[in-house]
Amino acid sequence: MTVMYTRQMKPPAKSFFLFGPRGTGKTTWLRQHFPEAEWFDLLRPSEFLRFSRQPELFRKELEAIPSGKAVVIDEMQKLPLLLDDVHHFLSDRQKKLSFVLTGSSARKLKRSGANLLAGRAVNRHFYPLVAAEHGQIDRIEQILKFGTLPEVLNQPTDRDRVDFLEAYASNYLREEIQQEAMIRSVESFSRFLQVAGIMNGQILNFSSIARDSGASRTTLLGYYGVLEDTLAGNPIRAWQPRIRIKEVGHPKFYFFDPGVVRALSGRLRQELEDFEKGFLLETYVLHELRAWNEFLDLDAKISYWKTPSKVEVDFIVEAGGAKIGIEVKSSSTWKREFGKPLNQLLEEKSLTRAYGVFLGVRPQLDGGVEVLPLKAFLAKLAKGALF
Repeated sequence: MTVMYTRQMKPPAKSFFLFGPRGTGKTTWLRQHFPEAEWFDLLRPSEFLRFSRQPELFRKELEAIPSGKAVVIDEMQKLPLLLDDVHHFLSDRQKKLSFVLTGSSARKLKRSGANLLAGRAVNRHFYPLVAAEHGQIDRIEQILKFGTLPEVLNQPTDRDRVDFLEAYASNYLREEIQQEAMIRSVESFSRFLQVAGIMNGQILNFSSIARDSGASRTTLLGYYGVLEDTLAGNPIRAWQPRIRIKEVGHPKFYFFDPGVVRALSGRLRQELEDFEKGFLLETYVLHELRAWNEFLDLDAKISYWKTPSKVEVDFIVEAGGAKIGIEVKSSSTWKREFGKPLNQLLEEKSLTRAYGVFLGVRPQLDGGVEVLPLKAFLAKLAKGALF
């Protein structure tokens, strides 16, 4: 049975871009919130061909829409030239159409020099399901294995989940992104994606990745840029709060969903093992941090901290003048050494608060670190109470 999830995102009052990877539920959410909207789906070949051959038809059809109506244009990046007409109608005080412009990639919009509407439309991002939406955080091993894309959670069996994610990785991440970014070597990009999946959540060592993937450093930088622009993942920059200590400066890269990570690295058909749990749990916690940053309009900056002596904190979240350290452990037991870097930063007053997140069942205090079970931490995050 297909479950319809209640999403936390609320539509803004004005026109907006809605960016998010394929399969996160953008279209379903829009159908719920804009049931009377006029809809243009550029993923439909007939619709795409009609407007690519005769772009002037788009303006004529918009002219026929009654004033005050909402207009949804799905996968706007397919035909960025249509944004000039959108701009025209947003500027028309008599027509008063509102627009929702969805996309699974900002790359074509950026590279084509597309009209981004000069602030007349705000930006929003859409994500896989968070715990407050899917309600399955007690099944954390399933989440780490297969992620939280709505279609994945709605599959009846693990075999179906594997089939869906393998097709997603192949048909969307490998083929469609490769085509959209005009990457010439499919084989090289496919090999890179597997290595990038294996390296998920780790500090990017381009020499090592180049050796394993057979691509040059310049090519790798381009490939990671493609993944970021197509919303498949994001780099996490290194936090450098103190000039006198040499912190590690290279970024980490996280894909947007644990199931996608396992699909790319070829581990979907294998049991979840301890060596991958830590990075997958970090990936999921980061997903929740990003999503709630959007839902709560925190404008937070998320980074990580590490020194050459291997002192490390998974996430540093800066928002509203506060600096919060978060250490994530896939263990059911919290060990004192887990909290040492956080306590060190608290003592130096580099952080205002610190949290440990683990898979145990009861909260703890470790010096100045508030140690919370994953479920309790996510509930606190959803309430906007971390700060």
